Amino acid sequence: MIYSETGSLTTKLDKTRLRSLLFGALDKLGPRKRVLVIPPDFTRFHSQAGLLTQFVWQYYGEALKAVLPALGTHSPMTPKQIHEMFDEMPLALFKDHDWRNDVITLGTVPPEYVRTLTEGKLDFDWPVQVNRLLVEGNFDLILSIGQVVPHEVIGMANYNKNIFVGCGGSIAINRSHYVGAVYGMERIMGRADTPVRRLFNYGSDHFGHLLPQIVYVQTVVGRAEEGGLAVRGLYVGPDVEVFNKAAALSLDVNFQMVPKPFKKCVVYLDPSEFKSTWLGNKAIYRTRMAMADGGELLILAPGVKEFGEDHQIDTLIRKYGYFGTEKTLVAVRANKELQDNLGAAAHLIHGSSEGRFNITYAPGHLTRQEIEGAGFAFAELSKALARYNPETLKDGLNTLPDGEEIYYISNPAIGLWAVRERFA
Repeated sequence: MIYSETGSLTTKLDKTRLRSLLFGALDKLGPRKRVLVIPPDFTRFHSQAGLLTQFVWQYYGEALKAVLPALGTHSPMTPKQIHEMFDEMPLALFKDHDWRNDVITLGTVPPEYVRTLTEGKLDFDWPVQVNRLLVEGNFDLILSIGQVVPHEVIGMANYNKNIFVGCGGSIAINRSHYVGAVYGMERIMGRADTPVRRLFNYGSDHFGHLLPQIVYVQTVVGRAEEGGLAVRGLYVGPDVEVFNKAAALSLDVNFQMVPKPFKKCVVYLDPSEFKSTWLGNKAIYRTRMAMADGGELLILAPGVKEFGEDHQIDTLIRKYGYFGTEKTLVAVRANKELQDNLGAAAHLIHGSSEGRFNITYAPGHLTRQEIEGAGFAFAELSKALARYNPETLKDGLNTLPDGEEIYYISNPAIGLWAVRERFA
């Protein structure tokens, strides 16, 4: 069932049209007394979820009782970030998700199913966990708002990932991330049907009845021809059909098949959005299938000041580094602290080139020793920006005055790049 379905490669939905489409979908739901909205946090600022959440507030008024940003393992939003993303909405509406402590387990996916999904590689159960507010808040409607876009852990972001990871608990987040990492990122990125998605769908199918009605509001956002971003699609509905529709459009909008591998790729990380390698490594995830063997990925990261947004995860990244699947799996088997933080272990795998190409970070706030200790090469940010100026480079192929050819990406969060032979 879909309450609203609009989108194509050439669609441009402005604020007026988005508001009209969303209000039309909400009209079909009938009156509600207690509404919870689950948008992404500031790291998904460009999803337009902030604007859509404001429209929900306008529509329901006092019936909107709470906004719970789907933080997952991210840091809580600051008042400044809330104001920038959600404008004049009252701060009192916003609640923080505590992924380590404030969750309820709805049920468990059996280990036999996990074993099947991972082709026998893993043999643990998976708890279906959500923030207790979803269960105890007495809501009669939950609106899950977010962007469908290629994602390194699950294939395509959003839908019930917003619920079971964005509002999930530590065990659920850690184990689901590890399922994706062990299965293989190149087999997952850009695909709607993956082992991790099937894990979440099992949770929805078997335990979704324990939650209030959930309706998903999904955007698809891509680059506009004249520069900037354009909303290419809006899909609203209560089940997987709405996700599949949005995912199909996202593959057309956000996926970029390149004719030959990148020998040199330069990625810029907006400092207002990317402050850690936990987030900034999207520059690696989203380009890994396009990088040439022996090539170089240079990441311009003026805002990056830490590895993990969570202190414990930051410590683990600094200790074990981004050294590829084999070394990470050995470290997991030998160290309980990684066994207890499988999400961090998965991230270490995702953030490596597996020795196939070179990764150089030019961070704004981390030292050479910190960067090299984590397994990357280091570049001075000022020198890198002087040569590769984001204000003069254009997205795509660029030839510098001295003849060097690079592929430039101004925002890795809205795309996926690959050569065809790596996306079979």
